[in-house]
Amino acid sequence: MPQQNPLRLKSIHHVEFYVGNAKQAAFFYRQAFGFSQFAYAGLETGRRQSVSYAMQQGKARLLLTTAFAPDDPVAQHVQRHGDGVRDIAFHVEDADAAFAAAIERGATAVAEPHDLADGHGTVRRAAIATYGDTIHSLLSYRGYDGPFLPGYVERHVPTSRDAGLLRIDHMVGNVELGRMNTWADWYSRVLGFERYISFDDKDISTDYSALMSIVMSDNSYAIKFPINEPAAGKRKSQIDEYLDYYRGPGVQHIALLTTDIAHTVTVLRDNGIEFLNVPDSYYDMLPTRVGEIDEALETIRRLGILVDRDEEGYLLQLFTRPVVDRPTVFYEIIQRKGSRGFGKGNFRALFEAIEREQALRGNL
Repeated sequence: MPQQNPLRLKSIHHVEFYVGNAKQAAFFYRQAFGFSQFAYAGLETGRRQSVSYAMQQGKARLLLTTAFAPDDPVAQHVQRHGDGVRDIAFHVEDADAAFAAAIERGATAVAEPHDLADGHGTVRRAAIATYGDTIHSLLSYRGYDGPFLPGYVERHVPTSRDAGLLRIDHMVGNVELGRMNTWADWYSRVLGFERYISFDDKDISTDYSALMSIVMSDNSYAIKFPINEPAAGKRKSQIDEYLDYYRGPGVQHIALLTTDIAHTVTVLRDNGIEFLNVPDSYYDMLPTRVGEIDEALETIRRLGILVDRDEEGYLLQLFTRPVVDRPTVFYEIIQRKGSRGFGKGNFRALFEAIEREQALRGNL
């Protein structure tokens, strides 16, 4: 039985993407997803190696970072993986104690505890490695009252396209065949997470491809990390395609929570976000499968939203197409009406929609 919260995690502090052009990525997240920029670090603030834009909507914070030199580790990460998640950073009570506990439990060190400081105070930072080239920073505050982290200045660039996104609901990692249980055990041993739910290839499959997944969660269910691996199928699964183009394991998608998915999806569609399409026949069977819901069925059908019910309630969800050129990173928009699940009843419809996209790319 894992010890509950041995690293004293408080929350996801932010998610950092390494990208090819942070200025353009920040513009995209403002205009398409409705994030506002609130902090900045770059040449004007004394940083010489890279530039970063801090974006926020609700409590979801994304950090977009680009290197200036081609031999910089940030640039090398982008060259290998394309734009992708480098750091899922945690706010912790004490970065030194969290780092020591993680190493004692078998984590690999990326950065020893050290101070980040400026005129606003100090943040203590350490980092450990997880799957692929992904890391977890561990951040604790020591009287810091600045806009984001030391070295950043407040720079507000608001958006008029806020989509009503509240926070990160979960983040999904794709790993190689045979490594899912290894990383599930790592999150249990190192972070004290528990196996919240699991799915096998009977749950998540079509006639052509399949995957397996274990959802790891902290004891408060506020931080949830599903971990996927491919399963044997007649053709290449979405996980295999991701691993091929990302050049290894990494974060496949980020699920963003809303309390009004019809409004959120309407705004995002108007902003130019492209979503996966499901057949109209999906909605003919929906009333029988999920029963009565609060939302108007014609609205759900028009917006292409998926619905699933379990013993606790129901959820509504919709998945974007990849938001980068490689078929790797995408987003999920999710609204929970009691359900704490992940839309098991939608897996086949979702997989078939993804396979149609794969076939267009010549990768199925």
